[in-house]
Amino acid sequence: MMDNSTESMLDVFLFETDDLLEHLDDILLACEKNKNFDQDSINEIFRVMHTIKGSSAMMQFNSMTVIAHKMEDLFSFVREKGISDEYIENLIDLMFRASDFLKGETEKVRNGQPLTTDIGSFEQEINGFLKKISGGNAGNPASPQASVAAKAPAAAVTSSGKDGIQKQEAEHGYPAAMRVYLDEEAQMENLRAFMLVNDIQDVIRNFEFFPKDIETNPATADSIIHNGFFLFFASKDDMKKAIPVIEHFTYTKNYGEMKPLQSTSSASASGQKTAQKPNAVSRGAVPTHAPVKQSLINVNLTKLDTLMDLMGEIVITESMVTSNPALQGLDLDDNFAKASHQLRKLTDELQEVVMSIRMVPIATVFQKMNRIVRDMSRKLNKKAQLVLVGEETEVDKTIVDSISDPIMHLVRNSMDHGIELPEDRVQAGKPETGTVTLTAQNTGGDILISVTDDGAGINCAKVLEKAQSKGMLTKAADEYTDQDIYQFLLMPGFSTNDVVTEYSGRGVGMDVVKQNVEKIGGEVSIESTPNKGTKTTFKIPLTLAIINGMKIAVGNTIFTVPIKNILQLFKTTGDKIMYDTDGHEIIKVRESYYPLIRLYKAYGIDTEKTDIANGIVILVGTHDLSYCIFADSLLGEQQIVVKNLPVYLNQFRVHKSGIDGCAVLGDGSISLILNVQNLYNSN
Repeated sequence: MMDNSTESMLDVFLFETDDLLEHLDDILLACEKNKNFDQDSINEIFRVMHTIKGSSAMMQFNSMTVIAHKMEDLFSFVREKGISDEYIENLIDLMFRASDFLKGETEKVRNGQPLTTDIGSFEQEINGFLKKISGGNAGNPASPQASVAAKAPAAAVTSSGKDGIQKQEAEHGYPAAMRVYLDEEAQMENLRAFMLVNDIQDVIRNFEFFPKDIETNPATADSIIHNGFFLFFASKDDMKKAIPVIEHFTYTKNYGEMKPLQSTSSASASGQKTAQKPNAVSRGAVPTHAPVKQSLINVNLTKLDTLMDLMGEIVITESMVTSNPALQGLDLDDNFAKASHQLRKLTDELQEVVMSIRMVPIATVFQKMNRIVRDMSRKLNKKAQLVLVGEETEVDKTIVDSISDPIMHLVRNSMDHGIELPEDRVQAGKPETGTVTLTAQNTGGDILISVTDDGAGINCAKVLEKAQSKGMLTKAADEYTDQDIYQFLLMPGFSTNDVVTEYSGRGVGMDVVKQNVEKIGGEVSIESTPNKGTKTTFKIPLTLAIINGMKIAVGNTIFTVPIKNILQLFKTTGDKIMYDTDGHEIIKVRESYYPLIRLYKAYGIDTEKTDIANGIVILVGTHDLSYCIFADSLLGEQQIVVKNLPVYLNQFRVHKSGIDGCAVLGDGSISLILNVQNLYNSN
């Protein structure tokens, strides 16, 4: 059983490995686009592999250690000797396979599954490729530590203490020294130190460090924590070159220059200078710089969820205090009103800060799609490019995690059944290379995310024919509009694909996409033009935790309608009500007609206000739907904390009936939150 420190280290390992592998994919995609490996990319790939090798070795994940080590050896050779153009494509393919292998192993670690033990064939393939590009003379490329040592005599540290260390290094030609302290939250300090060595090596090749065996000896982490990490340079100029690297290193807390050792010299009788020998007098490190401020920290999402829950409880409690029935009728002075106003102001500010902490750029999802487009283009013999628009748009972390799979599914659909083969596109008068566009846009209370392709579009006739063969039609085929036909694609089990492939056809699993988006209060819409392309749009909320809502009463029941869905509030009379051909009520508003849903009928609630003239009508809408709901009265606007409904209610399909969740009001009563899209669909 793992202790807390081991579990914490595992969390750090998983987070950093995921981040490094995503970064690796981005580098490889750029190199493939440029058909070349520039020196910066080679150095960065080497560093990624080296870091993964070191951290997985410390965690004793052997399969990852071996493969990362082999790829590190490969790029060590490429870094020193370069690579011929004829091997670039093969190297990129091999690197992507290594990346996929490491991702798979990381996922096994995350799920507590055993790692792969049979990696011999892949290991041999990497060795064989290295042998091929090196003409059989690759040998065993040196690690950064070895290459540093090779360029300067190794200092055999036999003295104890920092003075002894500095003396030994000074005697071997490294008189300039620095001591670096790492952030307390860094963890795996020995590997962090080695990452710093790698970074410094990019600007200075000739330097030494202590402890020496940081790459292979986890015990050195304790020494680094208590004594710092020592760096020794051949000159002051070299040390100055290293300072910017140290300053910008993520885990640097502070650093300082070591005072030079005192030395004596004497002149010979002939007037010539004798060699100077340093003695062992030193006063240690003198901090010459303030602590380096860290601009980013990693926080466990569970802690953010807890913080959000506490924030919600504060909002509820604040409302309970200021709306307490005991205060009604009391002659309160201005001080209470001012204090209440200040409390509301501070609560709002705190909520904004908490919400902003949870917001992350949608780019974290969008960037992953580059790899999917690349792989599917090659496997399907298609040419396609991915265009990203609005990737800096920020969304709640929970929502980003929820929409990752739906977006990936739509991109795969676009590549599989949207984008045509190059010869077909040319014949249709299109560019040979197709385009898949991911767009994100903040509209205020919602985020619009769309996946668009310039492919063949949806064949409505084929979709309708398939729906008819499955017995899905409820009216004559010629009565279905294109939008009606697109809805078939979102139904469970519907597919226009006659052959099962490794890639989803348009419609395969689209019902799951719809369900996943609706779980987070979103909506899905589809647009398509034959031979022009298809666009699928998600409309999702910025956050799920706290919303602004309008409270309405129906009998003894209180509902909350999200403010973002309210278009107009008005009173009306019975003469404005008409009926459509199916006998459903419709109401006229500003020369337009809208369906009318009476909430007391929709939910079977007893109320005395059944006459339209005695209640209130609310015009609500989404991006593609508008209608009216009838309630008894308005209770006012309020910021509410969204609470999930009890799990056991799922069996009654409450969500489908238009109830998204509930909220605790200031007086302790419960309000049901309406989902206007689902309410309309259920009536």
